[in-house]
Amino acid sequence: MGCVIQTDRLEMYRPRADDLEGLFTLWAHPETGRFLGPTEASMADSFDRLLRNAGSWSLYGYGTFVVRLKGQQGILGTCGIFRSYREFGKGLDDVPEAGWIINADDWGKGYAREAMEAALAWFDAEHGLQRIACMIEEGHAVSERLALSLGFAAYGRHVPEDKTTPLILYERV
Repeated sequence: MGCVIQTDRLEMYRPRADDLEGLFTLWAHPETGRFLGPTEASMADSFDRLLRNAGSWSLYGYGTFVVRLKGQQGILGTCGIFRSYREFGKGLDDVPEAGWIINADDWGKGYAREAMEAALAWFDAEHGLQRIACMIEEGHAVSERLALSLGFAAYGRHVPEDKTTPLILYERV
């Protein structure tokens, strides 16, 4: 399966089975994984994430794109809109959810913005304008600024049952 979206610097495509090792490497990076929840990345967790992402594409016709620099093979990140079910209500159950993860070694270069602007434009063109939610760990200022610049507005806060870092809930309507 080839590239779905190209930007000036990026190629974005649907996840493939052979992405597993590269995705594990992405999610296992200590700085990249710092904002991905309380558990440490494992190959099994990476496999589950890959299946969830592929399942969103299969069931809903949209999901997270795997992102790489044009002409390169290494995985730079994952960005897009996927279907989620968080089981804590508050507007994040069974809805389109935006998410972006860029390898920490490449932070500060505008890749997340470039990928998400392209993903949102693609989603709007393919699926129509509709509410999209996202959640960001409280204190992740760079992602909070990106969400606001992409048209998301904060609408709530959620404290996980395990009392880890609270989440700020955003929506683009």
